Amino acid sequence: MQTQNINKIVLAYSGGLDTSAIIPWLKENYGCEVVAFVANVGQDPADLEGVEKKAMQSGASECHVVDLREEFIREYVYPVLQTGALYEGTYLLGTSMARPIIAKAQVEVALKVGADALCHGATGKGNDQVRFESTYAALAPQLKVIAPWREWNLRSREALLDYLKQRDIPTTASLEKIYSRDENAWHISTEGGVLESPANAANQDCWVWTVDPLEAPDQPEEVTLTVEKGKVVAVNGERLSPFQALEKLNILGAKHGVGRIDIVENRLVGMKSRGCYETPGGTIMVNALRAVEQLVLDRDSFKWREQLGLEMSYVVYDGRWFTPIRKALQASAESLAEELNGEVVMRLYKGHATAIKKKSENSLYSEEFATFGEDEVYDHSHAEGFIRLYSLSSRIRALKQQ
Repeated sequence: MQTQNINKIVLAYSGGLDTSAIIPWLKENYGCEVVAFVANVGQDPADLEGVEKKAMQSGASECHVVDLREEFIREYVYPVLQTGALYEGTYLLGTSMARPIIAKAQVEVALKVGADALCHGATGKGNDQVRFESTYAALAPQLKVIAPWREWNLRSREALLDYLKQRDIPTTASLEKIYSRDENAWHISTEGGVLESPANAANQDCWVWTVDPLEAPDQPEEVTLTVEKGKVVAVNGERLSPFQALEKLNILGAKHGVGRIDIVENRLVGMKSRGCYETPGGTIMVNALRAVEQLVLDRDSFKWREQLGLEMSYVVYDGRWFTPIRKALQASAESLAEELNGEVVMRLYKGHATAIKKKSENSLYSEEFATFGEDEVYDHSHAEGFIRLYSLSSRIRALKQQ
């Protein structure tokens, strides 16, 4: 353990069991001042209630709570939505998108208070350690990085509770906690407990935000989204900030059981993990944006957007936010989104968010050309020459084989 030249550490602090134990552990093992940093990215307000007092009781010298909610949705979530990124086809990257903004704000606090090091509470098994430390490296490589889960010998919830009890540090945590959860404005994830075996069905308590689709209202509800340049700017005709739009859609989506996924994903570190993720408002937004794309993007542009989305999903998941490749992918997506303007009516019903009406001033859909009825704009005989040229290589190959 390298303790020399470390006088002040800024810890990404949540107020939970792990980070509550990390503060005294850092002071004991590094003999330095610990500053707590708390990111408000839209988690349950109850998690932030009294968090400064809790940090000080654990031994922090200061506690900085930074409200990142609007910036998170505007500068991180919305740009990723433009690319259409879905990790492994289903995951809307809720935790992945939040980590770089949290780590960036942590670095800013560290530079402000003159810290020598940064610390996070991510375990050595997960993706978050990579996301935090990749951001640190990109923004403040001069600061040392401390990851207690890779150093200490506290290996269980019981050990952490005993550690705090021995030091008379109060905590609201208990042995009854079954699941590991991560919550922000975009989503909530649930892992552990019954979910550790993929053979087990998720229990009702694996879901936090959303109504069970089977118990959702029997009457569908319609909501209108206005899209400008690939971004949701209004809900039911009301202009809203990105965070406000998401808040409103989260309530509507959760009511109808929208946005649940139960998946086994490939972690960056090599193992598979199973989780239940809820992204109600985000699912509505994504489906609405895809509906506008169907009207506006030509075939090659849509194909390119899909490739951008696939690549971006890995870039974000792997913690490569502050890299040239992320900026390049984003620039391309923004270019494609220049004409993605429109209005979409989404029907919410029993876990589904379906686009039932869509229109755009930039739509390439032409009823005149697409109609099955009689038209005066399309000459069917033109298709013969097109097909002969399109299949020419196949024709030449067959003739040579004969």
